[in-house]
Amino acid sequence: MSRRHKALLVPILALPLAGFTPAGAESASHGSRIEVDYRTVHQKIDGFGISQAFRRMELIEQLSPQQQREILDLWLSREKGAGVSILRLGIGSSPTGSPYDLMESIQPVDPGGPNATPNYVWDGKDGGQVWLAKEAKRYGVKRFYADAWSAPGYMKDNGSDSNGGSLCGLTGVTCAGGDWRTAYAKYLVQYAKFYKQEGIKITDIGFTNEPDWTAVYASMRFTPAQAAEMVRVMGPYARQAGLNLVCCDSFGWNESKAYTAAIEADPVARRYVDVHAGHTYASPVDAPLPTNRPVWMSEWNPNGDTWNEAWDDGGGWDGFTIASAIHDAMTLGNASAYVYWFGASRGATRALLQVDVPNQTYSVSKRLWALAAYSRFIRPDAVRLGITASDPALRVSAFRNKDGSEVVEILNTGTAAVSTTLKTKSGKATLYLTDGGNSLAPTVLPGKHGHRPVTLQPRSLTTVVVR
Repeated sequence: MSRRHKALLVPILALPLAGFTPAGAESASHGSRIEVDYRTVHQKIDGFGISQAFRRMELIEQLSPQQQREILDLWLSREKGAGVSILRLGIGSSPTGSPYDLMESIQPVDPGGPNATPNYVWDGKDGGQVWLAKEAKRYGVKRFYADAWSAPGYMKDNGSDSNGGSLCGLTGVTCAGGDWRTAYAKYLVQYAKFYKQEGIKITDIGFTNEPDWTAVYASMRFTPAQAAEMVRVMGPYARQAGLNLVCCDSFGWNESKAYTAAIEADPVARRYVDVHAGHTYASPVDAPLPTNRPVWMSEWNPNGDTWNEAWDDGGGWDGFTIASAIHDAMTLGNASAYVYWFGASRGATRALLQVDVPNQTYSVSKRLWALAAYSRFIRPDAVRLGITASDPALRVSAFRNKDGSEVVEILNTGTAAVSTTLKTKSGKATLYLTDGGNSLAPTVLPGKHGHRPVTLQPRSLTTVVVR
């Protein structure tokens, strides 16, 4: 829905929800059952998030103050929006004065070699990310993940922060300028220190993004063995600075397994990686990564060449697609976090929101509400519980928050409504419906004793919260 200078409208529809099937709709699976299994406890949840790297906040800064607040509410508010709990920041590598879409480095000029006194610079803005981080903190976000797409070009064998290339000093990488591994590690820690002076505690840091993908923008290659090598260098500095080390944000989930395996096989490196992370562009989540450490799906948006606001149009970049992807990450991958790519961008983007600066408007996609159905209700330190559904059309997951509340997510993949009984703990239960006509539309479910009849609408995501 496009927004001009309007107050934010929160969906409060209570149309066909639990226990009601509209006339003409086919009701299927009478007598089916969904039951939470309290004996089975899976992974702890770190949160759900977004990124506004590559200076996307500069778009938001050009809108009116009212629109800025509406957008922040859509991302960060637990009452009006998604209530995300992780913000992923991009550590820049490009020269000072670079145009929009290029993240500027905190040390844009070679200080005179890897052993020279560093010459860091800080503008206090970081492409709008400092402003967003401060706002996120005010809304309650505590997890800030800073990740580097590349080192500055003078630290690499190709002399550029773009088009791949490798960090000087890694095994197999020889440069006339010397070994930049330690200087790069200190450079990343300094980035976190700059945020600290702005009042933001960076909690997690990464030295690579998609190390197996050469992009025309900021990118830097690592083999799995080289990534483990860099972990051995970076790990002590991250640990001393109180930062969790994240690795390796591979281009695909299946491809991430080789990076995780290389780190786990290295007795030194495995001690330093606190979170293993992967993306899902090259391959989707199909199984856990080979580690006992927390695992994050740390970046993805679907492919597509047009802006799409739909819930379920079969195009592959709609809200239903995002809901399915989150479900798979949580259940097949045992992911502790799901971090979507852009919260907002412009043009034919697959971001959650589209910003049109010339017309001073923004639009909201159903992708936002797919993420919100999870992120608003499943909070950091929750645990995923076992759950079963007798109807194969239903894809289900269950979570228990630290405050004792329970969240059940039900994705009805079928084209018919499903009548079922939901068995949870006793308490007040509220159902939130997300589909083509509803975005977290609430209704109170009857009964407090844990057995509740529910009608699940076709091709919908139903979130049930029990308190």
